Amino acid sequence: MLGLAIVYEVVTVTGDVRGAGTDANVFVTLFGELGITPKTHLTSKSSTAFERSKTDVFRVKTNNVGQIKKIRIEHDNTGLNAGWFLDRVIVTDMNRPHLRFYFPCNNWLSKEDGDGLYVRDLIGSLNPMDVPKINKYVVRVFTGEVSGSGTDADVFINIFGEKGDTGVRKLDNDKDNFEKGAEDKFTLDAPNLGRLRKINIGHNNKGGSAGWFLAKVIIEDIGNKCVYQFPVGRWFALDEDDGKIQRDILVGGTEATGIVYNVAVVTGDIRGAGTNSKIHVILHGSKGLKNSGKIFLEGGEFERARTDLFNVEIAALLSPLSRVTIGHDNCGVSSGWFCEKVVVYCPFTGIEQTFPCGKWLDEDEGDGLIERELYEMVSLRQKRLKKSPWSLWIWTSDIKNAGTDATIFFQIYGDKGKSDEMKLDNNSDNFETGQTDKFMIELPDLGTFYKLRIWHEKRNPFAGWHLNKVTLLKTLTKEKYSFNCGRWLDINEDDNEIVRELPAEGSLVTEVMPGEMIKYRVTVCTGTVSGSGTDANVFVCLIGDQGDTGERVLYNCINTVNKFEKGNADEFFVEAVTLKQVRRVRIGHDGKGGSSGWYLAKVIVREEGQPESEAVEFPCYRWLDKNEDDGQIVRELVPAGESPMLKNVSYHISVKTGDIPGASSDSKVFIKLYGEKADSSKEPLLVSDNDLGNYFERGRVDEFTLDTMDIGKVRTNCRWLCTSCKCLSSESILLYWQSSAHAGIKIIYTNTVEEQVINRILIGHDNVGLRSGWFLASVQITVPVQGRYYFPCQRWLAVEEDDGQIVRELVPVDEAFVKKDSENDGQSLATLGLEQKAKSTTYTVKVKTGDKKNAGTDANVFITLYGSKDDTGIVSLKASKINKNKFERGKVDEFTVESVDIGDLKKIKIGHDNKGNSTGWFLEWVEIDAPSLGQCLKFPCGRWLDKSEDDGAVERIIFPAELQTTEYIPFVPYEITVYTSDIFGAGTDADVFIVLYGSDGICTQQKSLCLNKREQRMYFERNSVNQFIVELEDVGDIIEKIRIGHKGGGLNSGWHLDRVTIRRLLPNGKGSETVTFPCERWLAKSEDDGEIVRELVPSDIFTEKLMKDGTLKQIEEEVEDPLEGNTILGISVFTGDIYGAGTDANVFLNIYGDLGDTGERKLSKSETNFNKFERGQEDTFTIQAVDLGILYKIKIRHDNSMFSPDWFLEKVEILDETTEESFVFLCERWLSKKKEDKKIERTLYEQVRLQLKAFWELSLSQENTVKTVYKKILSLLKITDSRVFIIIMGPQQVQTERLWLDLPEGKDEFADGSVEKFSVWGLDVGEIKKVEVGHDGATPESCWLVEELTIVVPTKGVMYNFVCKCWLARDKGDGLTSRILNILDADCVNVGLKILYEVTVVTGDIESGGTDAGIFMTVFGSNGNTEEMQLEKNGDRYNNFVIFVGYKWSDNRF
Repeated sequence: MLGLAIVYEVVTVTGDVRGAGTDANVFVTLFGELGITPKTHLTSKSSTAFERSKTDVFRVKTNNVGQIKKIRIEHDNTGLNAGWFLDRVIVTDMNRPHLRFYFPCNNWLSKEDGDGLYVRDLIGSLNPMDVPKINKYVVRVFTGEVSGSGTDADVFINIFGEKGDTGVRKLDNDKDNFEKGAEDKFTLDAPNLGRLRKINIGHNNKGGSAGWFLAKVIIEDIGNKCVYQFPVGRWFALDEDDGKIQRDILVGGTEATGIVYNVAVVTGDIRGAGTNSKIHVILHGSKGLKNSGKIFLEGGEFERARTDLFNVEIAALLSPLSRVTIGHDNCGVSSGWFCEKVVVYCPFTGIEQTFPCGKWLDEDEGDGLIERELYEMVSLRQKRLKKSPWSLWIWTSDIKNAGTDATIFFQIYGDKGKSDEMKLDNNSDNFETGQTDKFMIELPDLGTFYKLRIWHEKRNPFAGWHLNKVTLLKTLTKEKYSFNCGRWLDINEDDNEIVRELPAEGSLVTEVMPGEMIKYRVTVCTGTVSGSGTDANVFVCLIGDQGDTGERVLYNCINTVNKFEKGNADEFFVEAVTLKQVRRVRIGHDGKGGSSGWYLAKVIVREEGQPESEAVEFPCYRWLDKNEDDGQIVRELVPAGESPMLKNVSYHISVKTGDIPGASSDSKVFIKLYGEKADSSKEPLLVSDNDLGNYFERGRVDEFTLDTMDIGKVRTNCRWLCTSCKCLSSESILLYWQSSAHAGIKIIYTNTVEEQVINRILIGHDNVGLRSGWFLASVQITVPVQGRYYFPCQRWLAVEEDDGQIVRELVPVDEAFVKKDSENDGQSLATLGLEQKAKSTTYTVKVKTGDKKNAGTDANVFITLYGSKDDTGIVSLKASKINKNKFERGKVDEFTVESVDIGDLKKIKIGHDNKGNSTGWFLEWVEIDAPSLGQCLKFPCGRWLDKSEDDGAVERIIFPAELQTTEYIPFVPYEITVYTSDIFGAGTDADVFIVLYGSDGICTQQKSLCLNKREQRMYFERNSVNQFIVELEDVGDIIEKIRIGHKGGGLNSGWHLDRVTIRRLLPNGKGSETVTFPCERWLAKSEDDGEIVRELVPSDIFTEKLMKDGTLKQIEEEVEDPLEGNTILGISVFTGDIYGAGTDANVFLNIYGDLGDTGERKLSKSETNFNKFERGQEDTFTIQAVDLGILYKIKIRHDNSMFSPDWFLEKVEILDETTEESFVFLCERWLSKKKEDKKIERTLYEQVRLQLKAFWELSLSQENTVKTVYKKILSLLKITDSRVFIIIMGPQQVQTERLWLDLPEGKDEFADGSVEKFSVWGLDVGEIKKVEVGHDGATPESCWLVEELTIVVPTKGVMYNFVCKCWLARDKGDGLTSRILNILDADCVNVGLKILYEVTVVTGDIESGGTDAGIFMTVFGSNGNTEEMQLEKNGDRYNNFVIFVGYKWSDNRF
């Protein structure tokens, strides 16, 4: 099948003539019925390859092309003796050896001998005696008779037919070819191409007179007796016509319609990387069936560390490309070239592909190749907006001084939208008098065009331009639009305007959207208040039903000289294609000049020629001044006949700053509103309505009004009633709302649909000022008619506080909760943070800077997360939780990003602003953990973000590596409120932590409640109430207990805890449940019982439910049958009676039962001995805990501290004093870093439970697994930190899961030339059919060359040996990081069959019954005996072993 990699055997036979051998690099390309292979280099370790009379055999692994039709064999003409006399080639499909194709040649591949060709197409046959004949094509080339039409350059041609192409052929013979008026004839040998379709002809621009005028080409197909005409009549010259030196010509003379490809070629940044050679490129289509032919990249410099850009027009849609061929002609003084990469972007498909190279193209460097096949690094592929190619003709009029040197801009309008403003760079020859200039542009789908706006920005005397017309032609569909002008764009001619709007003309326009030119008279009335005039440059944009005029500078006033003075009514003409009804006016100024502030009264707009009664008035009566009103200098106005509040909506914003120390901020605050219809812009909150002077002070509420477009629509059925029960219109209500004159208005809502107008808000500050940090309590937004929206926050917006963010997204909460909490002693806002947390997602972002020289950066780094629903916008990574100096070499920095639900994370964009002393940055990877989604994704990069490194980009879009994605059970938010008692010394500055337990022992991780030491000093003061919102594992519907404690640090660590409450949202989000855990005890080493950890059980549950009528239903109930909270456990620890058994280290114990665990407790004070844990000693401790149920295991460890940390633990006995049950946990092992297995932590099981556990695991393993014993991998290149896996596949799609081959401790890479062995378990798939081997690396440095793979299945008695010799890398070979190896390609060896046995060794339960010695075993049977096998001791006392009996392995096999 197509796409499956198979092996071909290629045999070349060099002829037996003098000088037949070659030193050049030989390549072969196979053409089959299913596709074309890449050009493959035939390499040999033999130094005598391709010598006279020599037969050379090569194995080529490539894509399956089916039955082979022809081959193309060639060399690169390098070396001392490049000429080669090839006798024949034989190609065999190794999967089907009976398919052996014979390709006779018996010809020279030499520039000096024979016909001068060193590329040949050979036709083959399965029968060597019946080879099809080659076809002949006579090519007649007619050079034009115009002056200078001849060329000295090398001319090339490629003939394309329905059955393939000839490849690029140089047209050369003994004559002086391609002279003025000459006819040159050439004969080309090639396979039968069938009916011809087109030719690609051009030259390489060499020589003193390279320009060429080609009249026509005639091709005679001798075999098929056909003649094809290709009229041309065009220049092939950089300085003539359109500057092309290569063209696609269709049969009959039409120049083929082209698709533009943007090609960027990056030269490496190493010494001598640049070249003077002619660079060419070939773009290959998705299956290799189509290609662009050889394209010479003219005009590039190809100097060290430079990126050269080219627009290549090809008469075929090839994107997405399968590969790129790039090379040079090896000519010039410095011909060698180091190519870093090639980037190709096709606007038509919107696909940008990167093809890494990173190698020399130099016969004296590396492997000596001067042409290479490059494959895409798929992880770097980018998808952009699709655009179609258009041809743009600009016709400058043929009148005196019509030309211009100005830069021209234009914009297209269609019924589906408008294009961006586009710039047409004006070189010395463009836009000259009487000239037509052609440009290739790309446009998105705008529908049917109806107008074009064209302008320039120069207002000097010599910038004037007389434009005749503009023509647009869609390259692929031939859709054509004309835009007639015939007017000046000149400040001294015509109406002195330099902007023109041109209506579209043509068959496509008249039926859809006919346009006519309208002159709008715009009257701008400046107010009469003091200082209302302005010296700034004023602009206006009229917005109507059919587009807009764009921003027009009001330059030429028709009735006054000094514009925009106090009390003036200045008139201007704005000429544009009809807007139909003008709905809005956007007017503003640039803020320049000595007195830029401006008080605008109104703007009046009417069409010229219409009566005054048709004029539309747009009132303003506001300042456009940075220092007045709201500080805005641009405003949108609506007609006077329509209330501004029906068009623009006034959003009344109340911002409350928190009442805690340091809450105030001097920074500039901004806000952005997100609605169901649209979003507002990011608006600064500059001028307060309540005029408090100094804004955003501690405990204050600042009021602001934001006038903007309606961003949403409320779907409500409501009635408006006054005291007399008379119904009023919504317009009347708006007027009453403004004036507050009608106090009797009542608003009665009926059947309200629950749909938010404002979905969320974004609020933040610029972090500028002496006190930039800000504690935001809440935001309240009131919208006339629609109601209020409540956005609780209760978070810091500060780099040094909380999570370091200075911008937050907030979502509204239900009004019922706000009203309830407003009656709750001023603590209303604190209890609403849980609702905010539940509607947002917290992302923990870890950023790894590479461990390279100068890898760190001082620039400001930002990130944007893109999800399936939305994106986070640009988020600055300001405060690292780990490092004060962030983004340093080899360091990992951690940040927090919060956002409203953006859906599944798809990609990220990360970059920096390139500011600072050392801006370059090498980014290794980004890891993003979203606990609420249960996902941790890794985004590998491994590239520079540096203007002077790599491709010069300082931003990168990165996609997650699928194999490095971790999924787990999503976390849920909890609101934890801690009440410190009101007694002397009750407060603490220690690090307080908490663990929650659900039913069946399910628990969360241990979570510290304070993020930093500053919070530890601020919180948990005497008689304080501190609230925390944390994301932890979901423990189920019932919280059975909590463990709360501290770590004993700080100056005043002792703490008296009154109680803890934990609030969770109900499953549907319509309410919450609060559970209370009373304590009323000390957590202090010097008080009470000296414990600093307490386990608490719940006493009561308080539930609130939001009912359908909007009210809250409250239920309070006691907890039924809570766990016993005062279980006393007596712990007896027995130290062994052997030399050196005692320890001075700190010992920790965690006890596990079927209802939970105690958490790790330090065994501090022995009740029996002053000096604890000494040789032969029993130490007794008491632990108080909530009922654990039946105990089944313990974890015991020490911290390896003090002078003598080594410890021999004999056993641990635990007595439950409540039930008087005793549990024994035997150990009899060392906990030591120096002895035995060097472990200082042991997991010990109670004896009965251990036996049951082992039996269950044994039955499962016997039924489902087979063991793959050895895996042999010879790696020739490091794989960095990537993990390797294999998948074993059997018949009927049965396969194992990914079996990860993790390196042993002490090894972190597959080193060069290493052999690694692994033993892995996997599902028994039966007879092995295929094996997949790969790794999870996605960065450019995660490259791996696998030489060989050996798999032994001892239970089957079979060994398979696979020869791979392939790259597993994104940027090498074919870009794959995994390969499937077929069992048919493996060498299969029968080895001795082994039988799987499980051996259980039970050590006697008597004093000192264990041993530290190595245990060996030999099994004897009727057919013989095994070798001596050592049984490795596991951590548990009762040990299980799996052994293989039968075939004896020896280490020298590997």
